Amino acid sequence: METSAMLQPMVALILWTMLIWLWMYVTRIPAMNKAKIDTANLVGGTGGSLDDLLPPETQWKAHNYNHLLTEPTLFYAICVVLILSGQDYGLNLTIAWIYVGLRVLHSLIQVTINRVMFRFMAFALSSLCIIALTIHAAIAVFH
Repeated sequence: METSAMLQPMVALILWTMLIWLWMYVTRIPAMNKAKIDTANLVGGTGGSLDDLLPPETQWKAHNYNHLLTEPTLFYAICVVLILSGQDYGLNLTIAWIYVGLRVLHSLIQVTINRVMFRFMAFALSSLCIIALTIHAAIAVFH
C-alpha cells in the first residue's frame, strides 16, 4: 500500500505538538514545586488557573500547547480531505509543509520571547495556508 506524502507534514506537526507537551511539563512541574503548589491535593481547575501562580515564561509553553490543539485540527481534517480526494501532492503538499513550518515558528516565538506581533504574523500566515488548502479541497470535492 502506497502512503500519501501528505501524511508527513501531519505527523511532523503531531511530533512537534508532543515536543511542546514535553517542554511544558519539564518546565511546569519544577515551577509548580517551586511555587509550593500541593498537586497531591489539587482538585479541579484548569491549566489557565495556574496563570496567577506560575511565572509567565512557564505558562507560555502551556498556552502554546493549547494553541497546537486548536487550529491545527483544521489542518489535519483538510489534509485528510485532500488525501481522500487525490489532491495530496504538488502545491498542496508544499502549502502543508509551509503550514507546519509556520506553526513551529509560532511556537518558538510564543515559548521564548512571546512577542505578540511576531506571533500574530506567524499565526496569520499559517491561517492563510489553511484557507488555501480548504479552497483547493472545496474545488476538488464540489467540482
